[in-house]
Amino acid sequence: MNPRASKAVQVLLLSNLASLLAGCTAFFYQPTEARRARLGEETPVTSSLRQLPAAKEKLVAAVYKFRDLTGQYKQTETGTGFSTAVTQGTTNILLKALEESGWFVAIERENVSNLLNERKIVRSSVAQFKDGENLPPLLFAGIILEGGVVSYDANIITGGGGLQYFGAGGSTQYRQDRVTVYLRAVSTKSGKILKTIYTSKTILSQTVNASLFRYVTFKRLLETETGLTTTEPGQMAVTEAIEKAVEGLIIEGVRDGLWAAEAKQAGPMKRVVDAYEAEKTRMSETDVYGIRPEIDAPLVTLQPYAGVMRYYGDYARHTMKGVYGASLDVFFTSKFGLQANAATGTLASEGAFSTRITSLEGNLIFRPTPFQHWTSLLFIGAGMVSRAGSGPLNLQGDRYLQVQGGAGIQYSTNGLFGFRSTISYNQPFTDALDGIVAGDRNDYYLRGTLGLTLNIGSIYRPKRTPVKTRK
Repeated sequence: MNPRASKAVQVLLLSNLASLLAGCTAFFYQPTEARRARLGEETPVTSSLRQLPAAKEKLVAAVYKFRDLTGQYKQTETGTGFSTAVTQGTTNILLKALEESGWFVAIERENVSNLLNERKIVRSSVAQFKDGENLPPLLFAGIILEGGVVSYDANIITGGGGLQYFGAGGSTQYRQDRVTVYLRAVSTKSGKILKTIYTSKTILSQTVNASLFRYVTFKRLLETETGLTTTEPGQMAVTEAIEKAVEGLIIEGVRDGLWAAEAKQAGPMKRVVDAYEAEKTRMSETDVYGIRPEIDAPLVTLQPYAGVMRYYGDYARHTMKGVYGASLDVFFTSKFGLQANAATGTLASEGAFSTRITSLEGNLIFRPTPFQHWTSLLFIGAGMVSRAGSGPLNLQGDRYLQVQGGAGIQYSTNGLFGFRSTISYNQPFTDALDGIVAGDRNDYYLRGTLGLTLNIGSIYRPKRTPVKTRK
């Protein structure tokens, strides 16, 4: 291996290792010995529950069953295992969240038969030794909390990437699951459903690997690899979703006048409600993948551009030359539109030929994320290409049909301007574009462009449905 290649391998290996170590905090905390039992970890929502303003009067709440309603089994590399994907202790998690909030008095109902049997034993024992002394009555609930984990969606997003160069490189993979919780409060006096809350939490799994495989000297082979896989605990994700549901139940109940905070906590409670309303507004505009509209999608986009073209044909030498042009996009939906494009540039092979061409094209254009500042672009279409004279519109010689397709990326501000870069493959239906006909394949050329965009009109981003407040 020459010194330059060796140096490149070393730099690439070091950069991959640096990315591995910098991106994976858990790499420094790998378990090397047994650990003692400890108290359970808390989620970020736990502290929010504890910091809620105090209740004017605690609510007596009963929880009979708050179950896993998915019935889904855990996915493994060999198929489906026998372990459930969702923890079966969701009732206990909910009771703990009610206690942490300080707004509820939770009473035992899940195993109420055990409680009643024990009270019978106590009552019969007391009757034998203490005449006339009775047990106090059981508390009855003002509300019943129902619901459960309604879905566990595996692999809603998967992906990864990697790079190998002469046996050195690394790779990364990720997977995201999603768990969904519904919680509702039911009045025991009327049976009316007072409030229903819906929350969700994603579960992230990541894998990072780095390896090196190369001969360092004759008959000396160096092979090394390292890696790390982290998976967010499913129980912690369910806990956070349930705690968020309890927090939402308290705040929406205060907002709608179902219950209230202490009088001296009215100011802090109002700030909590306002923050919750702002969060709910954001979430009403956010899709399942966590993407929220940032801008209104441009309706019409005009782009003057410049770039380079590279010819591929009957001559062996392929030379890059300049190109300039303009395109006009008109979108009939937020994602799909029609594009008209005109370009003129030079096709050349060093020392063989050089000719100016002009192309007129019509494309179907697609932008996957129209309401984001950054969006990718895909386009495909057909057009005409011809040799050009002294001016770009001075067409000479035959006109040839062509098909083209390409991809690009565009950045749009909230105003008029932005920029776009594209790369396209252009295939004329002729082998005479370079002046000679030879072989079985037609000539073609690649084009790369960069230019400013002028946005006219807007396709407005989806608006949220106003939340109706109960009077």
